[in-house]
Amino acid sequence: MSGRPEILFPLFAGAETLQGVGPKTAQNLSQIGIETPRDLLFSLPYSVVDRRRRDTIRGVELPATVTVEVTIGRHRPARNRGGAYRIHVEDAETEFQLVFFHGRSRYLEAQLPEGARRVVSGKLELFDGLAQMVHPDHMLPVEEAHGIPEYEPVYSLTHGVTQKTMYKAAQSALSRMPELAEWIDPAQMLQENWPAWHEALQSAHAPQGPDDLSPQAPARARLAYDELFAHQLTLALARQKERKARGIQSAATGRLQSKVLKALPYRPTNAQARAIEEISADMAADKRMNRLLQGDVGAGKTLVAFMALLVAVEAGGQGVMMAPTGILAQQHMEGLAPLAEDAGVVIEILTGRDKGSERKAKLAALKRGDIQILVGTHAVFQQDVEFRDLRLAIVDEQHRFGVRQRMELAEKGKGADVLVMTATPIPRSLALAQYGDMDVSVLDEKPPGRKPVKTAVVSTERMQEVVGHLRKAIAEGRQCYWVCPLVDESELSDLTAAEERFKHLRAVLGEGTVGLVHGQMPPAEKDAAMAAFVAGHTKVLVATTVIEVGVNVPNASIMVIERAEIFGLAQLHQLRGRVGRGSADSTCLLMYQPPLTEGGRKRLEVLRETEDGFRISETDLQMRGAGDMIGTAQSGLPRFQIADLERQAGLMAVAQSDARALLAADPKLEGERGKAARVLLWLMKQDQAIRLISVG
Repeated sequence: MSGRPEILFPLFAGAETLQGVGPKTAQNLSQIGIETPRDLLFSLPYSVVDRRRRDTIRGVELPATVTVEVTIGRHRPARNRGGAYRIHVEDAETEFQLVFFHGRSRYLEAQLPEGARRVVSGKLELFDGLAQMVHPDHMLPVEEAHGIPEYEPVYSLTHGVTQKTMYKAAQSALSRMPELAEWIDPAQMLQENWPAWHEALQSAHAPQGPDDLSPQAPARARLAYDELFAHQLTLALARQKERKARGIQSAATGRLQSKVLKALPYRPTNAQARAIEEISADMAADKRMNRLLQGDVGAGKTLVAFMALLVAVEAGGQGVMMAPTGILAQQHMEGLAPLAEDAGVVIEILTGRDKGSERKAKLAALKRGDIQILVGTHAVFQQDVEFRDLRLAIVDEQHRFGVRQRMELAEKGKGADVLVMTATPIPRSLALAQYGDMDVSVLDEKPPGRKPVKTAVVSTERMQEVVGHLRKAIAEGRQCYWVCPLVDESELSDLTAAEERFKHLRAVLGEGTVGLVHGQMPPAEKDAAMAAFVAGHTKVLVATTVIEVGVNVPNASIMVIERAEIFGLAQLHQLRGRVGRGSADSTCLLMYQPPLTEGGRKRLEVLRETEDGFRISETDLQMRGAGDMIGTAQSGLPRFQIADLERQAGLMAVAQSDARALLAADPKLEGERGKAARVLLWLMKQDQAIRLISVG
């Protein structure tokens, strides 16, 4: 596996080796990510133009693209500069005009001499009752007209590249295509009736009508599957390597866990018990655990995480829990401390704020093993942080954390088990794309005592009423979040939205009652404002979305979200999950600015109808698409060129089980299909996978 297989060399040459592509065009193509013939092959046409030839334009509903043989008639050059140069033509039954702007007589007379027969193809439109074809796409002598495809594929273009150039270049790339051995399971090919790889590309670049452009068309489905299969193979290889990396066996004794369970006011849900069992079994095995704990808002992830940390401690080791921000680390600390007290274990927090002697003391205690559970931010990654015996690392809010960081974290504790927690319910297809190398535990029940949150949708025109409702609630001793939108990218305006609202509410509700938190504040001020709210000094917290994840104030029972229609569904669901944590009845008010778009209305309705995060996330995926849903740039979601995660979710699951099955049967990819799969990995530029095989 030392280098790229020779059979693929022609596909990885420079773009300028393609017919009709010079250095300038090659440079333009690289703007849209096309650097080699291979890239062009995977840039499929998005539309198709019917250029089948007809005898006459009579009876065609205009405007339309038509291809017809004509006799060239009189030329009427433009009367003034920039005017239209017209040429009269006749087909078998009727006549129309070809129109050119800035047309040069000499050129046009040579191309289209009077009396000659030509095949013209282009868009025909009615103009003052006259049929006109402005700048035909093709005008060829009859004997050369076979060069016009019956169905012409339409490609995405970039500055300085025409459809003709793209078509020619694509044809030239197709002519270089080698025949590759098949990597798909024969039974799967048969069942789906998929073509071989090179046939699939041939036909994807020669659509015979709109049906051939759909993701369900056999050629396209097969190519999408190839992409997903290569991705899943990479994840499966990473998983195989992770598992081979000998883990540490951490066997639970139940000594500490039983203390905590005794002290709990209620029994864990079945889902919690199941997750704890799965995690304990993984930790006891000698393979390294790599598990995702997925639970909706309020499903009780903290308890499960703590039980997992106790397994590490019971086995004589240490555990660490990491959060993306200082505020969240602090929250985890507050959530875990009472449990740690019940269990009688030492828990400590380490963030970027720890400095000097205090930090030194914590590090020393950690190295001696006196601290059994550490809660922290990325600061626990730093070089000088050493554990005596790290058994388990828990990472919170996965999507800011890619496969690479998971590997880094695991390096800290040679072979430490890894558990990742996320509160974002992710539809199965996306979970597979993002976490295909992990095993998943899902918490799909709410613990007893969580009350449903009443959700209402109100127009901003009823602002006075809402504020009145608030005043009453505050008088009853309740607390409220008031979330303002990030109006646009510029930091000033999001500030003004929040600050204006803050001033307004302060004027109405009284000086010390209202606090403010937004992204541009210095961290210390932010913490102070949060602390005042947590302690109950301020009754209303005006915030931009910094409070989305993890903040826990049981006394807060009202959530007002201003301009809710411009938030994503998953985000609204997360925000709503901040209330309903105490004993009081809770409300979430979604305020929108009329008029609502169809999509905005639908989103707010889904929220009003259900509190099931998984249902909400499925709807979100259908409405917004995978990229928007978790913000592709920072999500670690791979970008697929052909596969469409929304419409081909089913294929992803098939690709995952096929990839795992192939590796189980042929761990080193040395059999017939295994070798073909190696070629696929090179073809799909899965460098990470290639490294894993070559070292593995």
